Amino acid sequence: MRHITISLLFLCFIYLPLYAQETPENWHLLDKTEDRVPGISLEKAYALLKANNKTSTPVIVAVLDSGLDIEHEDIQPVLWTNSKEIEGNAIDDDNNGYVDDIHGWNFIGGKNGQSLEAETLELTRLYKAMKTRFDGKNKFTIKTDEQEDYDLFLRYKKAYNEGKSKLRNSIAQNTEEFEFFDNLIPPLQKAIGKNSFTEKELQKAKLSNGQLENVRANFFRILERNKEKNLTSEKLIAHYEELSTKMEMLEKRLKYNYSLDFNGRDIIGDDYANVNEKGYGNNDVTKRSGHGTHVSGIIGAARNNNIGIDGIADNVRIMPIRSTPMGDENDKDVANGIRYAVDNGAKIINMSFGKEFSPQKEVVDAAVKYAQEKGVLLVHGSGNDGKNTDYFYSFPSALLADGTVASNWIEVGASAVHVDEKLPATFSNYGKTSVAIFAPGVDIYSTLPENSYDTRSGTSMAAPVVSGVAALLLSYFPHLTPEELIAIITESGTSYDLTVNQPGSDEKVPFSSLSQTGKIINAHQAVQLALEKYEK
Repeated sequence: MRHITISLLFLCFIYLPLYAQETPENWHLLDKTEDRVPGISLEKAYALLKANNKTSTPVIVAVLDSGLDIEHEDIQPVLWTNSKEIEGNAIDDDNNGYVDDIHGWNFIGGKNGQSLEAETLELTRLYKAMKTRFDGKNKFTIKTDEQEDYDLFLRYKKAYNEGKSKLRNSIAQNTEEFEFFDNLIPPLQKAIGKNSFTEKELQKAKLSNGQLENVRANFFRILERNKEKNLTSEKLIAHYEELSTKMEMLEKRLKYNYSLDFNGRDIIGDDYANVNEKGYGNNDVTKRSGHGTHVSGIIGAARNNNIGIDGIADNVRIMPIRSTPMGDENDKDVANGIRYAVDNGAKIINMSFGKEFSPQKEVVDAAVKYAQEKGVLLVHGSGNDGKNTDYFYSFPSALLADGTVASNWIEVGASAVHVDEKLPATFSNYGKTSVAIFAPGVDIYSTLPENSYDTRSGTSMAAPVVSGVAALLLSYFPHLTPEELIAIITESGTSYDLTVNQPGSDEKVPFSSLSQTGKIINAHQAVQLALEKYEK
């Protein structure tokens, strides 16, 4: 890899914001009054339940996501197991259409054991289909009855080209930074024999040549320039590793998301046109499990076990359903995932995914209605585009094609740790009509594969905060319907009378204008309201 010379002073300006004063790792669980952060007051909720002698029953929460590390030390104790299925006998013992579904199902896997990890965007799939039809044609050569479809093709083509160009620009912008650190950190890691090291270990290390001495000197210069921000060797190495992961992800997205040649259904082997098909896929829910493991830990990582973190709900069973690759999920897989969850006992379904187009929306809508009929709550992250979803489409959604709104659906925006104009996350979608409530979604510390833990941000993290609180309520108040759970959560949230930065712009708006409630979820107040209004 070529050597890059960059001003160390310039580097300081790039990385200073990364090392601002850290907030508590569990800030999203803390209390606004006692801890001075806009968390959900979880411990006060449990104290109130204990004071009222409430006992809990298990609640199954399905996580439609990328995958789950079912061996994780903090997840294994709360993992859902299908007691009606005999493991490894290759028989559908419970006759639910899925063979050996011991711990959920992988709808983006093949019968040969392969799994789809990266996929095209729905936009790419739509553009590809239209391109086959209209490539080489123009407004003068199309037929009169093709005009509407041709206009749609031009819209897809423009969005596809703009999206691909934006991704390439992002790769170019990150490449210089990555290559600088790639020449700085790996040589020191190799010389010391450790992936992470302290300043003392680096200082004492005996280096083999003058070039490594210069690399070490540059490393210490960066630390010195950022010492007021508490930058350490470990933090700098962690940033490089995050940047390395980001670059890998961006390159994969370019390779797959915008590919006009790749077809993920070849791996799955289903008849995609048959929207009523079930039984395809496999039982390996563990592939590409970072996102799903983080989401699951927020909801219900084993509590009070002196390991890792405490999840929100204390009597939960996590049912992993793999339906979302790196790219856009397919509507058929989402619909089947919802139905699988409902049919196998889930009472809450967390959906931390979304996309701009939904060509088989009617299939998803039917599954949403099915969940509504069966009394299952659907929790959905609003998305990370900084857009007003009252006006911009984001699927799946509570608004069904027939004009009705699903009564069992709660849409969630993401909030940050700042009780000021930065309260809404800069990336969060919002909407006075479309988003019900906000929940902590910035720098949320949770489980990751191979017994690790780290912070992530997104409405993907805010949604499981709501799912966790909903599971907590349902476990102690098992008679509650989805509609009652939504009423409790939205009515009991904490209001913030603040003028804030509107996500995605510099405009100042009331926080109350960003959602139906203008509130952030609060577990303690939710339990209090449940005791007052719904106790039987």
